[in-house]
Amino acid sequence: MIISQLSIAPVGKGVNLGRYVKDVINILERNDVKFETNAMATVIETEDIKTLFEVVEEAHKAVMDSGASRVITELKIDDRQDKPATIESKLKSIE
Repeated sequence: MIISQLSIAPVGKGVNLGRYVKDVINILERNDVKFETNAMATVIETEDIKTLFEVVEEAHKAVMDSGASRVITELKIDDRQDKPATIESKLKSIE
């Protein structure tokens, strides 16, 4: 299982970015990807890295297509192979 953290921000589009976050959330929902959005980023869980990259590419492109001439996309990937890992299992380990 791949767990990642995604943040996509258009540059020069002001300080209110909620509409761009909503666009990315719609893409994640449409692709049936498990995710949790927090105040700073979105945590995504996918079965494989290919799926993750495809969804991130679609989300990045959607923000670009919304009129941004520059977009910063940050992606952090946790690809654990020694045991199953999910968003829930990571959170449970710190309880």
